[in-house]
Amino acid sequence: MTKRFLVLVFIFSFVITQAQNTYDQTEISILTIGPGSSLNDAFGHNGIRVKTPYTDVVYDYGRFPFNDPNFYLNFARGKLLYSQGHSATYPVIAYYKNQNRRIREQVLNLTTKEKQDIHAFLETNALPQNKDYLYDFFYDNCATKIRDVAEEITNKNIQFNTPKNLEAYTFRDLIQQNLQWNSWGSLGIDIALGSIIDKQATPYEYMFLPKYIHLFFNNATIKTTGKNLVKKQQTLYSKKEEKLEQNFFSSPIFIIGLLGIFVLGITYKDYKKGKRSKWLDVAVFSITGLIGVFILLLWFATDHTATANNYNLLWAFALNLFVVNQVLKTQPKNWFIKYIKLLIILLCLLVFHWVMGVQRFAYALIPLLLALAVRYTYLVRYFNTVIPAKAGIS
Repeated sequence: MTKRFLVLVFIFSFVITQAQNTYDQTEISILTIGPGSSLNDAFGHNGIRVKTPYTDVVYDYGRFPFNDPNFYLNFARGKLLYSQGHSATYPVIAYYKNQNRRIREQVLNLTTKEKQDIHAFLETNALPQNKDYLYDFFYDNCATKIRDVAEEITNKNIQFNTPKNLEAYTFRDLIQQNLQWNSWGSLGIDIALGSIIDKQATPYEYMFLPKYIHLFFNNATIKTTGKNLVKKQQTLYSKKEEKLEQNFFSSPIFIIGLLGIFVLGITYKDYKKGKRSKWLDVAVFSITGLIGVFILLLWFATDHTATANNYNLLWAFALNLFVVNQVLKTQPKNWFIKYIKLLIILLCLLVFHWVMGVQRFAYALIPLLLALAVRYTYLVRYFNTVIPAKAGIS
């Protein structure tokens, strides 16, 4: 019995010693992947690399069930589940090199126990019952998870210092840093997301973007020792510069500009002839109304936090959809003329909100907003003067 006990103690001690030696030689590092060419990867990506003497694996929190039949519905409702996953490091590097995306690595200055703990945490988190989480673009995503894991494993022993010369940005500013302003992705984000993202982000909140994970980890220190959190960094792959060709003739500012000119042209023609093109007004009220309904659904019928308080409703007024019957009439009710005046006031309020910084709107919308203002003004004049004149009313 004593011999068996001693053998067990020896085996246990040997296993503990081997594990200790393994994690002495282990490196834990943060990988930061640069932006890709499509909207879904325009903000980059992060992962945690665990390199032991026996394995080399990257763990990340950016997996999502694209093939799920309810993917688009869950995305629209703000109920999209993302997952933690892991892959061998070199295929991951090869994958992003093939996409010509910069790869940077920061080796962390962790104790042997912290290395062991973070590896165990990631392995446990990868289990089927633990891997899923409710995705939030600003507060719970593939970048913030990296920060949160590091803080949890070190018992919040990390001091994230604000980098020198860091400029103050709103959440919308931070998003648009990764987008070309005259792109459909930028336009869609500016229409769908409300004034809630026009508040100034705290430096800590910048870390919802992968590039700021890299920046803040570079400047972070360990509270108890004052040492740098990152002990070594390197670029695993440098992006080859490519000439990006954007077709201006398919860009939002060109398409919406043409639409605005078209509306202004029809309005001028109506003015010269003293008539009204009902089909144009039906289109204007129907389209702006539908967009307004969509914005309201994003605001009130989903769990998205960033779609609240959206003042795009000042031009995409949802009630427009329900007054189309008045647009079809030759002489609408008197209240409809007051309603059009309200639409003009709402456009003025939009300008006020924009100038005062309550919400920033897409620059590509300017031609449309001008065209709407002119069209609404003409409709008021038409119903107040042209129609009574034709009816012989003084």
